[in-house]
This record gives sequence, structure tokens and C-alpha cells, in this order.
Amino acid sequence: MPEVRPSPWLTALAENLACRSRLGFGLVTGGNSQLADLDRLANPGPPLSPLNRVRRELGECTRCRLHEKRKKLVFGAGPEDAAIMLIGEGPGQQEDQKGEPFVGPAGRLLDQMLTSVGIARNEVYITNIVKCRPPGNRDPQPDETEACAPFLKGQVEAIGPRVIMALGRPASQTLLETSAPISALRGRWQEYMGTPLMPTFHPAYLLRNPARKKEAYRDLKALVKALKGAG
Repeated sequence: MPEVRPSPWLTALAENLACRSRLGFGLVTGGNSQLADLDRLANPGPPLSPLNRVRRELGECTRCRLHEKRKKLVFGAGPEDAAIMLIGEGPGQQEDQKGEPFVGPAGRLLDQMLTSVGIARNEVYITNIVKCRPPGNRDPQPDETEACAPFLKGQVEAIGPRVIMALGRPASQTLLETSAPISALRGRWQEYMGTPLMPTFHPAYLLRNPARKKEAYRDLKALVKALKGAG
């Protein structure tokens, strides 16, 4: 963690407390993080948006074991007032390196899919059910998704999308709290936190199974239709 540079008044306070300590007064001591908290209270700056408050609360998360091997935490990307929210399972290797969601081959395919139905990537908010890369791109484990769940819910609340699309089996099963296969879930409207949710195939799966792209395209068209109906 970088060294905190407190404001001048905090420096004076620290000197005063050190002097009182030398005189034998019993004082509560604090470390770097406590100084940072005090500095934020004294110099709050402009108010944070709801989404940025979620990001600050998440911090440099160590709440589950996924942080141990990650390079970068991948929070999400897109406008804070997006009408569409896409939720995948977790960052891959390139996402882990860049700190952005869906920037690898699956991300490029996702961009093409969105364009095919008239949606620009910069119009949607994209995130994952876990914010750190699972080793070897394995599926996130229940305790890992549970650790990230409050922050995903915070993102949904902050953005308030009109529709959500769950990308792939792990994301769909986690959000819908089901063990049903993605083949049974995709193309059928559900709800998550009161918002219409459409499960579909993950772009990475479609790269391996291009014959299923037609089904994903139908799901995207249904998403656009529902968005227009909700407008």
C-alpha cells in the first residue's frame, strides 16, 4: 500500500500526540489506514457517485482466496446510467492483466454480437459475478461468489439497469440460484433484484461452439425488444 501523505493539520496533530505520549498520557495509536480515514474526513472532496461508493467499499479486496493470484481487480466498465447490464462469470487472463472486463477474444466477439443488434459497447455496463480471475479460468466457487455478491448487488442498485443479460452458465446459475443447465435457462426471461434478466451463452463458449451463435443472437434481439418495450 502506498504511503499516505496526510494534510498539514494531520501532521501537526501527529506531532502533538507524540509529545503527549512522551509525557505519559494514555493514547490510542493508529496506523496508516487510520490516518487515511482521518484525512478523508478532514478533506472529503466532491461527493462520490453511488457506483464509486461501491468501488471504494470493495477496495483492494482480500475477502476470498481469489485475490492471492490476481494481477488486477476487475470491477466493471460502462456508463453509470446504462439501460443494459451484462454480467459474466469472472475475468480471464487478459482481463486480469488490464483490469477491464471482456477485453480478450471473448470480449471482441461480444462487441460484434452487440453491434449486430444495434448496441454499442459504450452503451452497456459490463461486470462479472466475481471481480478477480479464478485460477486457470475455472468456474467461481460458491464461497467466492458469496464474497462478491454484496458488491454485485451494489452495482445493480447503483446503475439501475432496465434489463440484465447473464452471460454463461456460472453467471446465470448464480444470479438465479439454480442448478439448471444453461441450455434450459437461455432464452427465457427471469428476474434478478426485480429487473428482467435474460440468460444466454457466454461468448467464450460461442468461440468453441460457433453453431450456437444463432441462439445467442435471438436472445440479444429479445433483449432489445424488451428494452424498447420498457422505454
